[in-house]
Amino acid sequence: MSAASPTATHPSRLFDDVAFDAFLREAADGAVERERDRRLLHDEIAHLHDLSFGALRVPASRGGVDMPLDAVFDRLIRLAAADASLAHVWRGHLAFVEDLRMQGADASEDWWRRVGRGDLIGNAQSERQTTARLESRIERDGDKVLLSGRKFYTTGSIYADWIHLAALDGDERVALTVSARHPGVRSVDDWDGFGQTLTGSGTTTFDRVPVDPADIVAATDDERRGPALASVFQLSLLAVIAGIAQRALEDTVAYVLPRRRTYGFAGESVPADDPLVQIVVGEVGAVASAARRLVLSTAAELGAALDGHEAVARLREIQFEVYRLQEIVPRLVLDAATRLFEVGGASAVGAGPALDRHWRNVRTIASHNPVAQRTRALGQWALHGTLPPWQAPGA
Repeated sequence: MSAASPTATHPSRLFDDVAFDAFLREAADGAVERERDRRLLHDEIAHLHDLSFGALRVPASRGGVDMPLDAVFDRLIRLAAADASLAHVWRGHLAFVEDLRMQGADASEDWWRRVGRGDLIGNAQSERQTTARLESRIERDGDKVLLSGRKFYTTGSIYADWIHLAALDGDERVALTVSARHPGVRSVDDWDGFGQTLTGSGTTTFDRVPVDPADIVAATDDERRGPALASVFQLSLLAVIAGIAQRALEDTVAYVLPRRRTYGFAGESVPADDPLVQIVVGEVGAVASAARRLVLSTAAELGAALDGHEAVARLREIQFEVYRLQEIVPRLVLDAATRLFEVGGASAVGAGPALDRHWRNVRTIASHNPVAQRTRALGQWALHGTLPPWQAPGA
């Protein structure tokens, strides 16, 4: 069902969920083959562009869909069930749009226009240095403002129209956004992780790339921004994990139903009638449902707090809830992604069904901003009322 914010004063553009569902079926059908062949997702991203997927949170007053945040995350989970890498690509974009919404009247008309027409914003924060100090840097050459540097784990940037990143402007850390289409920008598909192989999370280099001075953003005094964006970044990953759990259930059922022999028994028996197989399928289904409900309920709280301009204390509470989900949701889904192999014998580990990809993908996602780091932060907060130092949200 197409959704619009109940507080919108202008009619929003509708989102065609029928067309989206048709796309999801097509994307799901080719997901295993794409991953096996490492075929990047350019065609699928273009299709989502045509569906205005990236404009779901653009306000109606700016010509967007103005969809509630939990409804956006519902669709992100469904997209992840079709193809986990395809959903993961949108993580930085979703945070970028929420940042625009938080800026309110101060947000750039140019950026609303770009996002509204479907441009995808990639994210490039991380670098490989022995210290946390950035090496990417802004330089000034007469009237020109130029960016040079090298980033790693640049999820989505290989598909993006624009790339949002952090760099040094003198000695000051700033955020900025540059065109991904400039000849000085080069994204390479050199991500060598065993999961999420099509996210384009490789290396991006910037060689004297022009920067619009208006797109350089210094540290803000808005204390709401940190917990809000941290929550969006991490909840996006949890939504992808919830989608993987749903797809793991669907793939397990699809594997079991046609089978006519259960290992360990003479003659023919029907695995779908085996109580042990039914228990495993029931367990995987319970985890998929729980993961989805946990993500969506928290997304609803976050969306209400953001749209209601609630105070930083409330956003901090929600941020901690997201961190708590980081401890629970990956653990549940990783366990389910291991248990699902109990529904069959040796054939369950074959390359054809590719059931192993669910565990690999969840394990890879859970390594982003490691779960242990977040759990430790919650423990320190409970004991001392303080948080450990860390980098900017999403870094």
